[in-house]
Amino acid sequence: MDRLDELRALPLAADTSAQRSEQPVTPVSAADGAAAIVSPRHPATPSTVPHAGRAGSSQMLRTTVSEMAIKFCCFSKDPLEDAASWNESIEKLLGCKAGQLAFQEFLRSEYSEENILFWLACEEYKKINNTSEMVIAANRIYSEFVQVEAPRQINIDCGTRENITNNISEPNLNSFDTAQKLIFSLMARDCYPRFLKSEIYQSILRKADRS
Repeated sequence: MDRLDELRALPLAADTSAQRSEQPVTPVSAADGAAAIVSPRHPATPSTVPHAGRAGSSQMLRTTVSEMAIKFCCFSKDPLEDAASWNESIEKLLGCKAGQLAFQEFLRSEYSEENILFWLACEEYKKINNTSEMVIAANRIYSEFVQVEAPRQINIDCGTRENITNNISEPNLNSFDTAQKLIFSLMARDCYPRFLKSEIYQSILRKADRS
């Protein structure tokens, strides 16, 4: 299933006019992290990984790396051959499918996976050339990531969120551009440097060296 199909599978947003009347938009600072993908809803506040002790953290890391190894088996060529170049820029990292996957796993460990999921959803959204499909996809991105109390609510300022809300009934291919740029900036400034130092990336580099 490609990412456009995943967007189609998400529930449609409820009536946005009702949401605006019942749920006023509240200011949200552009801080790091937001909701965990596996949790119902977390406040859009800086994310912290709960302390589970050295043994628990090591077990989680081993599980994450093992899951990534299984997923990498789906690639037609060695997905790690370009891993060394991922430290050149976040654009280099996100321009590679394996890089997207590794970064997504890292963000999941920081409970902020919604950032890359939203960014990728926007990338797929901008490829749509059918008006009816665009309207459906826009509403699903809005309900999943943008609206207040969304299950994977991204951490953007209230002005950007309100502007999207006010125009979601008549979306266009640029509807999420401002929000996407904010999330990209957040990932580039805060998440990407930590990813490069993470054990997840370092393990990938070691594996690539042994290949």
